[in-house]
Amino acid sequence: FLDNVIDLSRFPLPRQQQQARHSRRIGLGITGLADALAMLGLRYDSARARGLASQLMRLIRDTAYETSIELSAQKGAFPALDVARYLERPFVAALPEAIRAAIRSRGIRNSHLTAIAPAGTISLLAGNVSSGIEPIFGIESVRRVLDTEGRYHDFQTTDHAYALWRAQHPTATTVPDVFIAGDQMSPADQLSMLAALQPSIDGSISKTLTLPNEFARDDLSGIFGAAYKLGLKGCAVFRAQARSGVIADRRIEIHATPEFGNPSCAIDRECD
Repeated sequence: FLDNVIDLSRFPLPRQQQQARHSRRIGLGITGLADALAMLGLRYDSARARGLASQLMRLIRDTAYETSIELSAQKGAFPALDVARYLERPFVAALPEAIRAAIRSRGIRNSHLTAIAPAGTISLLAGNVSSGIEPIFGIESVRRVLDTEGRYHDFQTTDHAYALWRAQHPTATTVPDVFIAGDQMSPADQLSMLAALQPSIDGSISKTLTLPNEFARDDLSGIFGAAYKLGLKGCAVFRAQARSGVIADRRIEIHATPEFGNPSCAIDRECD
């Protein structure tokens, strides 16, 4: 579908069209990662969550490359492809040898295949699942929307995974700690999730570190230094409530409880 969109799209300038069709790059990605992990009984900031996320993103990457190779056999490789130079690129050089051998013999339809988009509004429209690969922002929040006449409207929003859990446990007085919000975990844990996913992303990654409002400006250099040492492509930071009028935050205090319906048992062996 995304490959077909390249041919169907109209571009403002001929050079833009030429560039898009010369490389045929697309950006398959994911959204709702934090909600998926919570529904599996995994805390976003745990090693098991990072292991599973890495495994899933690697599967998406390999499947995308295999499919692009099949499309190349049907429709031809992207025009800019120089197979020898392409196989030398660090990302492609790290792919499984079977995929590299197939590119060598059959070419590939798209120069780049994976990306992580912010997906904020898209996730909101998809039942308010967590955004992209971000942690859950808040299990209950108020979203402020500006209409065409310049008036603000506040909408109560509930995280999708939390809403499902609450429907199953309407009288529960405590909430499982798998619904941990971004500003309740360390920057290091958020960077570690980014590092776990990056090896499967040949395009760009959108990840914003949510920090407590009292996080000191002088400590920001440590975050960017850590990101650099991990070899990350980049990261952004957002201090909670630093920008007024966008999201009025209303959170429920989270307490550790027994496992979330014990859903993680089915994936334990896979994660290990």
